[in-house]
Amino acid sequence: MQQTLTEYDAIIEQCRSLFYKKGKDYGTAWRILRLPSLTDQIFIKAQRIRGLQKNTEQKVDEGQQPEFIGIINYAIMGLIQLEKGVVEQPDIDIEEALQLYNEQVEITKQLMMDKNHDYGEAWRDMRVSSLTDLILQKILRVKQIEDNQGKTLVSEGIAANYQDMVNYAVFALIHLNENK
Repeated sequence: MQQTLTEYDAIIEQCRSLFYKKGKDYGTAWRILRLPSLTDQIFIKAQRIRGLQKNTEQKVDEGQQPEFIGIINYAIMGLIQLEKGVVEQPDIDIEEALQLYNEQVEITKQLMMDKNHDYGEAWRDMRVSSLTDLILQKILRVKQIEDNQGKTLVSEGIAANYQDMVNYAVFALIHLNENK
């Protein structure tokens, strides 16, 4: 588990750094995005990853790693939006956004540790393509929940699905780093 925590933290630091740099460039314009827009951004990234995994030819010279990083950052933005609500104009600066980012990461990391305890780090024996499919499944679940105006009968809500997407994407990045 200690190895997982070290690898997890390294991946998140890479994602956090990009989030911060983009925040310096663009501010927090993402605060106006409604949840379905964020979900669709994650969907686009996951579909591109799946395409990269299936296609032998690639027209844009970027690999899976930047797309998984995008999934992580958009899902964390979604978690922040769930907590703070959507606004008409950016209402926080990058420093506050980074603080909110860190809070969501800690909650999501704790969920990962709890699940790893129960599942015995089964993800280590999974393929990156399976993690991609699980992310796509979570996205489709979120879309359905959004279409149902957030109402579920017995299912976990949107936040839990976003957290799972973050954790699956971190696991995929750990695998991709190991395969370099």
